[in-house]
Formats: sequence, structure tokens, C-alpha cells
Amino acid sequence: MKITLIGLGVTDGGLTKRAETALAGVDKIFARTAETLSYKNISGYNVQPLDGLFGKSRNFDTLNKKLAAEVLNASKSGSVAYCVDGAVCEDEACKIILKKCKTCEVIEGVSKSAHAASLAKISSANYTAVSAYATGGLKSCAAAVVYDVDCYFIASNVKQVLSNLFGEEADCVFVRGETCERIKIYEIDRQKNYDYSCAVVAEECEFLKKHRYDYADVESLIKLLRAPGGCAWDRAQTNESIKQNVVEEAYELADAIERGDDDGIEEETGDVLLQAAFHAVLKEEQGVFSGSDAITRLVKKLIFRHSHIFGKDKAQDSDSALSVWEKNKTVEKNQSTFGETVLAVPNNFPACLRAQKVQKRAAKSGMDFLSSVSAAERLEDELKELIEAQIKGDAEAVFDEAGDVLFSAVNTCRLAGADCEEALRAATQKFTARFVKCEQLIIADGKDITDLNELELDVYWHKAKKEL
Repeated sequence: MKITLIGLGVTDGGLTKRAETALAGVDKIFARTAETLSYKNISGYNVQPLDGLFGKSRNFDTLNKKLAAEVLNASKSGSVAYCVDGAVCEDEACKIILKKCKTCEVIEGVSKSAHAASLAKISSANYTAVSAYATGGLKSCAAAVVYDVDCYFIASNVKQVLSNLFGEEADCVFVRGETCERIKIYEIDRQKNYDYSCAVVAEECEFLKKHRYDYADVESLIKLLRAPGGCAWDRAQTNESIKQNVVEEAYELADAIERGDDDGIEEETGDVLLQAAFHAVLKEEQGVFSGSDAITRLVKKLIFRHSHIFGKDKAQDSDSALSVWEKNKTVEKNQSTFGETVLAVPNNFPACLRAQKVQKRAAKSGMDFLSSVSAAERLEDELKELIEAQIKGDAEAVFDEAGDVLFSAVNTCRLAGADCEEALRAATQKFTARFVKCEQLIIADGKDITDLNELELDVYWHKAKKEL
């Protein structure tokens, strides 16, 4: 099996001497297509173009498999050369052939991406090249060269991808053949025509003028602010000094979610990410870990805990998926007892939330009330003990019994099916609204709320409830 993969380059006259020698010594020559300018480089040879396979293929994935199969089958009876426009490294069928036949000889030509980058005169020495049919994996980069922009539909996809990376208002260069034009990224799918030679080149501008930023930019900005000559406040911060900011920003995000404020959610999500990035930068300065380390750990953790997706576990619904998650979490954290899972609940959680989480984890061991009714009976007992402690004037006992009452109340509400943290917050908001309305009604009647007795206040309270 003798296969030579040859890149024809992009223009007429781009065939290398080595390629000419190889073509003269093979039994059969195939060309991916005869519809490109570079095909003229081999027009003097006995070539079999494979354009007929295009119309027989449902998509480009199928096409490339058929092209590879044609070449591999032909090589069983003699030496074969397979010629592609551009470079071998950019051709998907060549990649398939190389996986099947490790002894292939590769003779490169000028790639479509290199040709486009040269015409666009990009300043970055490092750019990411990708076919317009494979932009799904394109990530943040200093510059991107997208080739094979051969129709409106593909151009529209390229516009979307590059808009996410560089911003739709950012400049780019649209290449067609030997010509290039500077346009905005949002104009990529507004060109008059498209063909095999079309490509788009986009490049980052200087930091302060960028239209789009990513996580790496956030870390870069924090490092800039903490550098000598940066911001005095940012330079003074430690993980300890800004730890409360994480909590505050998380609450502000939760508040925006509850308001249904999409603009607020966008802003607060960014603020939460800022706090995470700040802590990562501080730890990188200390030589402990980097933001990339934290993200890598996160992705690996998600893959491990979703073993019903990426492993052999099964989950038919959300409850069973959560069970798989919890099982994997205990393995990951080396927790062999229920006590260890209970101890792992953070001490600085809001008290109601922590109580509920501790109870849920303890319940997995079987230590739980049979129902909310039996939990309510315990709550009644705790209330009696609180009252007794209050009657005795024992402040220490009152404190202790008050905690038991609240803990028992969480147990009762949890077993009744309520999220206690959310329920208490909702009750507090409800009380706040009613109290404000109650006072407004009292003031409207020309009275002072502090002058009213319990019965009078109760009348206004019920009026406020009714109005709300």
C-alpha cells in the first residue's frame, strides 16, 4: 500500500518540485476536485477528479469518508497519489487516510489559511486556522483564519462564532482568491457571492479597544491592577480580605434571578466570576494553583460525577442522576461514613440552610423522622421546653432551647416538602410588605403606629393583608 498525499497549494504554479517527482512515479492520481485554481498545477497529468462523490454524499463528513475509501481501495492494487487544494494538513479526507495508513508520504503545499493570513497581513505570529465547517471547537485566540467559507449559510455560522470571540463590530479581512477587503464581522454573511477560495481573517486589537473579552482577559486585568504602579486597593487585597465579597456577589446574583432581571443576571454573573478569578490570581502569586488549574479540576470533577453520562452508571430521571452525583462525590472526597458527609457541610452557610443540609445528609443514614407529623410533635415538645426555660429566667437554657426549636422547625418543614431557606426568606419578604402597608394605612388615618395597642394594630394588620 503506497499512498502519497499532495497539497496543491492555492494558486496556479504552486506545485513543488518534490510533488512533481512524486506524481511522475505513481500508478494512479486522484484529485479531490477539479473546480479550484490549484487544479491547473496537475492538469498535464492523467488525473481522476473525485467531484462525482460530492453529489452522492449527504454531508461533508460522509463525503470525506467516501473520498478516503476511494483512495485506500485504489492503493491495494498500486501506488496512488491523492491531491488536494491547499495543504494536506487542512484536508479532512487526508486525516482519515493518515489514520488508516501510517506509511503515507505527505508532500505539503501552501495552505489555504497561510495564503489568507499572508494576504490579510496580520501582525500576530500565532493564529488559529480552522475550516468554516469545523468552527465548533474554535476558542479564544490572538487571531483566527477561517477558510472554506463557500456559501451564505456557512458564512452566517462563521459570523456568529467570530462575533462571540472578537465582537460583531470588530474588523476582519474577507479574502476571495487573491483579493481581500476589510469589513466588520457582522458583514461576513452580507457579501455578494461565496466560493471555495473565500476565507475570513480576524485579529485581536489592543486590550483597551477590544470588543469582546474572555476569562483570560479578566485574569490579565487583575494582574495588571496588582502590578507595580497598578491600583493601590487591588494590590492590598488578600484571599482573606475579599472572602466576604464572594458571598455578597452570590446573593446579588440570586436576587437578580428572583427579580427575573436578565440584565442584572448578566452583570452579577460577571461579578461572581471576577471574585473567582481574583482568588485564583492571588493563589497563583503564592505558587499554589492557577485559574487554569481550578478550571481543569472543575471539568474533571464534572466528568467524574456525571458517570451516568460519561461512564457506566445509569440514571433515568433527575432524582437518580442526583443519587449518582452524590455517590461519586463521596468517592471523590474519600468520605466513607455519613458523619464525614455531615461534617463537610460548610460552617459559614446561612443557619437555616446549613441545618437543612445537615438534616438531609444525616437522613441518608436512616436517622430521620417518619414524617413531618412526627417531626411536628418534637417541635411542640421543644416549644414547651423553651417556654419553661423562659419562665425560669435561665438565659443560657433559653438560648439552647431556642436553637432546638428552630432546628426542629426546619426538620418539620423539610419533611413537609419545603425548602426552608427559601420559605423563610419568602415569609420575611411577605411580612416586610405587610408591615410597610400596615404603617401606610395607619399614617393615612392620621395616627402614629407607636400609639396603638395590640388589638388596634391587629385590625390594621388584617386590612393590610386584605389589600395585598
